[in-house]
Amino acid sequence: MTAADLALGLRLSRQAQWNQTETDWRRFLDLGGEGCFVAELDGTAVGTTTTCLFDSVAWVAMVLVDVEVRRRGIGSALLRHALAFLDARGIETVRLDATPAGRPVYEKLGFQPEYDLTRYEGIAPHRTTEGRTEPATAAMIPELIELNRDMTGTNRARLLSRLFDEAPQSMRVVRTHGRLEGFITSRPGANATQIGPCIATAQAGPILLADAMDRCAGQRVFVDVPSDHVRAVETLEAKGLKAQRHLLRMYRGQRIRDRVEALWAGSGPEKG
Repeated sequence: MTAADLALGLRLSRQAQWNQTETDWRRFLDLGGEGCFVAELDGTAVGTTTTCLFDSVAWVAMVLVDVEVRRRGIGSALLRHALAFLDARGIETVRLDATPAGRPVYEKLGFQPEYDLTRYEGIAPHRTTEGRTEPATAAMIPELIELNRDMTGTNRARLLSRLFDEAPQSMRVVRTHGRLEGFITSRPGANATQIGPCIATAQAGPILLADAMDRCAGQRVFVDVPSDHVRAVETLEAKGLKAQRHLLRMYRGQRIRDRVEALWAGSGPEKG
C-alpha cells in the first residue's frame, strides 16, 4: 500500500461505516511502512490491511474488503500475507481487536482471546467538572512513552509522538507532586471524535476521562475500554455514553501481560 491507495482505504472504511479519516490512513502508512497491503482481484484493488510495528510487538488492523467481492477469501489472504510479513521480521507478538464475525477467522490463524472491549458512544455533555489536568509538552513525551511502556508492555514511542505532533493541544496529563500519573488524547473521526489512548493510575484515570469529555462537549465521541474495567465504565456511563459494540482483543505468539486496569481508553482498534 502506498499514498496512491489512500482513496481506496477511505472508500472501504466509509463503506464499512468505520471512523477513520485520511489523517488516520496516512498515519498507518507512516507507522506501518512496507507492512500495509492492498489486495487486487482481476487487476482491481478491492481490499486492505495494515500492520504497525512496536519493536517485537505488532498490531494488525484495517482488514477491509469491498462489499461486492466478499466471501471469496480475500480478507483471509490479506491476513496471511500480513502475518507472513511479520513472521519474516521476527515479530514475537501480534495483536488485534476482533469483531464477533472476525473472531473465527483469526482463531484459524492462531490467534487466542485476551479480554473483551466495549466501545462507548454518545454526545459528550457540557462541562461538569473543574479542570485538573495540564497540557502535555514536547519535553514530556519521553516520560509519557515510559509510562505507557510500563503499563502496556509495549514501546509505542512512534505512535505517541505522532499523535502529539498531530494535535498537541489534545494531549493532557495529570501530575501528583511532580510525578506523571497518566495522559489522554483525542482525534477527529469520520463519525465521532475518538477519545484515547488514556493510560493512567486509578487516581488519574477518572480525571483524565472527565476532562477529555469536557473538552469534547457537544460532540459525538467514541471511547473503547476493557469491558471489565468497572471504574472506566462507570465514568463513561455517568456521562451518558452507551455501549455501541463489543470487540475481543486477541494475540498470536507470546502474550503481553499489560495492566488492563491502567487502560482507561484505547487508541482504537488499529493500534490497541
